[in-house]
Amino acid sequence: MLRIDALKAIYPELEHCIVVTIMGAVAAELYSLGHRHNFFYLEHAMGLASSMGLGIALSLPGHPVVVLDGDGSLLMNLGTLSTMARYQPGNLLHIVFDNESLLSVGGFPTATAVHTDLAGIAQASGIPRVARANTPEELQAGVRAALASHTLTTCVSKVEAIGPKTFAMDLPLLENRFQFKRYLETLRQPGRS
Repeated sequence: MLRIDALKAIYPELEHCIVVTIMGAVAAELYSLGHRHNFFYLEHAMGLASSMGLGIALSLPGHPVVVLDGDGSLLMNLGTLSTMARYQPGNLLHIVFDNESLLSVGGFPTATAVHTDLAGIAQASGIPRVARANTPEELQAGVRAALASHTLTTCVSKVEAIGPKTFAMDLPLLENRFQFKRYLETLRQPGRS
């Protein structure tokens, strides 16, 4: 499956979620579908989208948080799985696009290209719901089920190691940060949990 097709399938589900993406291809492809102020493209911090998503989920428990991660980024920060399992925020959905490579930084193979099973690691870390989705339809159904379950979920989705033609986004990083911060502030207003 192409990651862009997976993102197209779940894009409507993300409208009312707080979304944090990793750098590179995932960010560029999500941006190409249409930017929303609730999307934060975590550039220049490889491996930390899951940690940031966890912090947001814990601080805003009444709002769904979706992290769009990759195998290379998750492998750089595997401890995030045990930390997520320790706190188990029911509003956090962690989607890992596994293309078995570091596509955004040169295409070198990751450990998942050989033997490493990220869904197995998530399960062994204590994540209460672990799923696999290998078609856009499976991912869309998995996202809907995870958001409805109110249970911490990690979903690993195998995708091809093909990225966008360009990683360029015409949204300055500072502007994205300010838009996202203002969006989060609206969620903290009285009556919004």
